[in-house]
Amino acid sequence: MAPSPRLSPALNVVVNAVQKAGRRLLRDFGEVEQLQVSVKGPGDFVSAADLRAEETLRAELSRARPNFAFLMEESGAQGAEDWEWRWVVDPLDGTSNFLHGIPHWAISVGIEKRIEADRTEIVAGVVYNPAADEMFWAEKGVGAFLNDRRLRVSARRDMKEALFATGIPFAGVPRKAEFSQILARLMPQVAGVRRFGAAALDLAWTAAGRYDGFWELGLKKWDIAAGLILLREAGGFVTDPEGGDPYAEGMVVAGNTALQPKLREVVQEGIAAAGAARGRSAEAPPAAAPSVG
Repeated sequence: MAPSPRLSPALNVVVNAVQKAGRRLLRDFGEVEQLQVSVKGPGDFVSAADLRAEETLRAELSRARPNFAFLMEESGAQGAEDWEWRWVVDPLDGTSNFLHGIPHWAISVGIEKRIEADRTEIVAGVVYNPAADEMFWAEKGVGAFLNDRRLRVSARRDMKEALFATGIPFAGVPRKAEFSQILARLMPQVAGVRRFGAAALDLAWTAAGRYDGFWELGLKKWDIAAGLILLREAGGFVTDPEGGDPYAEGMVVAGNTALQPKLREVVQEGIAAAGAARGRSAEAPPAAAPSVG
């Protein structure tokens, strides 16, 4: 189903670009299963697919808006340093899912506008899952939509009925202690916690009311740019754990207005507990060396 014609010209540009990149990614996705036993291995293939998708998006977006700057997962920041408008692009969010043949991955494109020298805002965004042909899109003041259907966050107010989503830190990634502390506190209070492996879709699904909330620490701007505007335009609330802007550091706590403050309190408690545990560990005297002989 195509998105409704209420899209602005700039958002139409994004939709056309992600559909073109999505068609190529779908073809690549169809070949992943055959690559699982190849000598080259699927990891290199997925990296190439990611880069091809990014190049398609860059070409399509640049053609339509040559003065826009870029912030892209693979190639970083490009364009004038004093940009007024910027595309924030993740060409393949959920790479591990893609690699394993799981049809839960997305293309994410946010449109960022500079308001002042040191202040910007996300004014529109698209999260597209080609495997399901689900186009989540939002524009400031217009609302959030899935294809042509208006989105609203869930109406649940009770934590014990709520389903939350998160991302689990990989091996070697910071904040594993914080995650463990948060999860230990949250699990006894809620109906369930899901880890589906694509932050952009987690935010989009929260905007759609499929999840009641989402938290993750240390995300990148391209992971969340489009998802933040989707969540807000769907009537949700999203901050960092301290109640501030989640965009700068990628510290995200999202949900409806009833549950987000409760989730944020749990996240704060978990972060504090992890910090206290590290402090105790640093203060502990070193263990005595074993005697020899």
